[in-house]
Amino acid sequence: MIRNVHIWLPSYIARAIKGLFRLSPHGPIHIIFCLVDHFEPKWNRPPYEVQRRRVDVWVEGYPKIAGKHSDSNGYHPRHTWFYPIEEYEPEFLDKLSKLCKDGYGEIEIHLHHDNDTPEGLKGKLEEGKRLFSEHGVLGRYENKVVYAFIHGNWALDNSRKDGRWCGVNNELQILRETGCYADFTLPSAPSDTQTRKINSIYYAVDDPLKPKSHNTGIDVRVRRGIKPSIDPLIGDLMIIQGPLCLDWRARKKRFLPGIENGSISSDRPVTPRRVDLWVRQHIHVKGRPDWIFVVFVNRKGAHLTIEKGPTSGTLSEL
Repeated sequence: MIRNVHIWLPSYIARAIKGLFRLSPHGPIHIIFCLVDHFEPKWNRPPYEVQRRRVDVWVEGYPKIAGKHSDSNGYHPRHTWFYPIEEYEPEFLDKLSKLCKDGYGEIEIHLHHDNDTPEGLKGKLEEGKRLFSEHGVLGRYENKVVYAFIHGNWALDNSRKDGRWCGVNNELQILRETGCYADFTLPSAPSDTQTRKINSIYYAVDDPLKPKSHNTGIDVRVRRGIKPSIDPLIGDLMIIQGPLCLDWRARKKRFLPGIENGSISSDRPVTPRRVDLWVRQHIHVKGRPDWIFVVFVNRKGAHLTIEKGPTSGTLSEL
């Protein structure tokens, strides 16, 4: 049996049936690829020189690779480093921020924590915002610092069954209050942190007394003429999910399909077939079916994707 598939398979089947009757959008289709890099220079706790090298390979190599590619508007691809605030190193942020200023990337917030409290979480996020802002990264909206977020160990809103790697049931509210405009943690299958709702862009409504409030939510819809903001009548936090589906051509056992969850690594590179699966999940804002969002994730030894070559191949495929 596929681990924890019972969480999301009913939604997957329902979406597949609904998709049989979906009308194709008129006109050109716009595909927005969003790379979420769980960037951890301190992964496996190596010596500092190894950590520095993991940053330097990006600083030295990425502009050469990205400079060979451009999108339909002529822009070079921008890499998004979700940097763990608990692993902050001024030297590393200085180097990455230079890439951002040169137009090659963005830095957003990534957090690992365990057995935390609402007060402790808020303090960590505010301190992370302050430190990152000193390097000129993170965005601003209405003169306030705003950020995108991913949760370490996927345990957003205390969503693990055993309560590890979080501890805060009102995490979505705290993220909103501290300036988070969207979470990009999902999908997390086959982890038990995976939500019932899949392949969606939606607002989650936080129940501060219960975990995993983002298990369901309200689909984001086009609202012309209204400025972008968090609407308390809609929800607490926007969740932007990557693709999640069954892959019958990547079977791990004779009769069981594999899981396609948009995760890339040096041993699981981007291929045309995978890109096709991602696009076919048709993740979009309601009212704009011609804009498809594809969030794919680099989780496993992020430095390896440039040291061993797949980054160039990834950009070529996209």
